[in-house]
Amino acid sequence: MVMSGEKPGPGAAADEDASRGPNAPTSLRERKKRLTYQAVSDAAITMFLERGFDKVSVAEVAAAADISKPTLFRYFPSKEDLVLHRFADHEDESARVVAARADGESPLDALRRHFLDGLERHDPITGLCDAPEVLAFHRLLYGTPSLVARLYAYQGRSEAALARALGDGLPDRLAAGQIVAVLRILAMDNWRRISEGQSADRIHGDAVEAAERGFAQLGSGLRPGRE
Repeated sequence: MVMSGEKPGPGAAADEDASRGPNAPTSLRERKKRLTYQAVSDAAITMFLERGFDKVSVAEVAAAADISKPTLFRYFPSKEDLVLHRFADHEDESARVVAARADGESPLDALRRHFLDGLERHDPITGLCDAPEVLAFHRLLYGTPSLVARLYAYQGRSEAALARALGDGLPDRLAAGQIVAVLRILAMDNWRRISEGQSADRIHGDAVEAAERGFAQLGSGLRPGRE
């Protein structure tokens, strides 16, 4: 489941869009930058899957993407970011779910609903996805120590974002840490079973049951500051 140290940022173009308000259309410059992020990341991951992460140089990735090495590093501060870019949109996902929850719905109920929906859709972030390309990506990710190490930075930022959404007091930070840990463990258990050859459809029921138990444990022991 659940990268750079830093989530690749769109830079000045994003600031320009933000200044026009949340409902303003994305600028052409920003769209082009996002397409470049995706194209370079996809080219890198293809090479990593074919030859192995440690056997492909950043210079080779830059050449394949038809950009210079300095330009590549302006988009991706490290080689690991080329892979972990795929997690960028999920970094503040839990925080967004809490912030957008319905009136009267608790943070835990909203996160539980969201995770169960992800299981139903076989969302890769839940670990319950047996699509060949997802399996290959996860093998690359979890089979490369430097990538696994960088995942902890991602988890730390995800936890901090969730804590802020909960209120950012000490009880909220404690709750966020435990919630992120439960989500990670649930996803890793699903991925373990998938990697052993079981299908997503076959273990879906078990994954739902495990998620219900996990959130029940959270509910009995956690009381985030802003329910």
